Amino acid sequence: MPSPIPVTRLLPRDIYPSLDTRACSSPLTKHGSTLQVPTERLHGERVASRLWSSVIYWKELRSLQPVGSGGFGSVYRAEYLGQTAALKRVKKCTKNRLASRQSFWAELNAAHLRHGNIVRVIAATTCVPADFGDDDCIGMILMEYVGDRNLQQVIYDSAELQEEQWLRYSTDIAHGLRFLHAHSVVHLDIKPANVLVTSDDVCKIVDFGCSFKLERGCEVSVIGPELSHVGGTYTHRAPELLKGEAVSPKADIFSFGITLWQLMTREQPYTGDRQHVVYAVVAQNLRPPVHESPVFRSEQGRLCRSLLSRCWSGDARCRPSAQELLQQLEQLRSHA
Repeated sequence: MPSPIPVTRLLPRDIYPSLDTRACSSPLTKHGSTLQVPTERLHGERVASRLWSSVIYWKELRSLQPVGSGGFGSVYRAEYLGQTAALKRVKKCTKNRLASRQSFWAELNAAHLRHGNIVRVIAATTCVPADFGDDDCIGMILMEYVGDRNLQQVIYDSAELQEEQWLRYSTDIAHGLRFLHAHSVVHLDIKPANVLVTSDDVCKIVDFGCSFKLERGCEVSVIGPELSHVGGTYTHRAPELLKGEAVSPKADIFSFGITLWQLMTREQPYTGDRQHVVYAVVAQNLRPPVHESPVFRSEQGRLCRSLLSRCWSGDARCRPSAQELLQQLEQLRSHA
């Protein structure tokens, strides 16, 4: 089905004018063929130019094994063209069908980007054969498989996280955010569960179902009624989003701050009723505690406490950019 979101929010301006958005096509389709994204450079990092498809060769897809599930779909490990891949099946939400469709298209906001700290999209389609889908399936997204271990599991299931580890993990996330923001993509649901950890212990940002594509050259965008899917996890959501105000890359910085606090303390950020937490974050400047944990008593800990204070400032303008964040994390690592 055609996207309910204007394709200008999903793809770069040099691509969307020639898109064919007929039924059973996604914004990846151009007259039944594939799109090639121009090579770009960002801070010395190369974005690979490569073909990626809106066609999934279903006969080449084998050995589907469930990995996990969420509000809008399920993820499977599979063999595709002889290699291990991850297949995400996006389902309709009976309570909010529009939101589930928007979630599918939002997953593609970063599909044209390639970076070592972002999970790569291989293909996506709304044309799903009966053998693989049903009436509840909106479409499928094929991605690189980087394992089924996420940062949430690393934080709360491991025996201990050393300072070198959580600084390295947080730096990986900051690298990914800097790249996304430079390409006008805001993730809007940064949290440990949406960061996968590879077998080489590298963090990769995943799950773009809440993401938002800013207009080129714009730092802020007001959420329109057509973007009702914009949300994310309330414990990590920036106050301006909780109030329904403008979207900007600084919303991801707030979420990063909560995630960094979890990496350092290995505790849950809030307890209590959701509505109470949301109200307290917005109206009373509630933030996770930074005084009780021993990790904040060292010199490094005090520096991190200052960084957290900036990241989760109630005023988005006072938060660092992803580039500034990365520089501060690199300085912390050099003194670790």
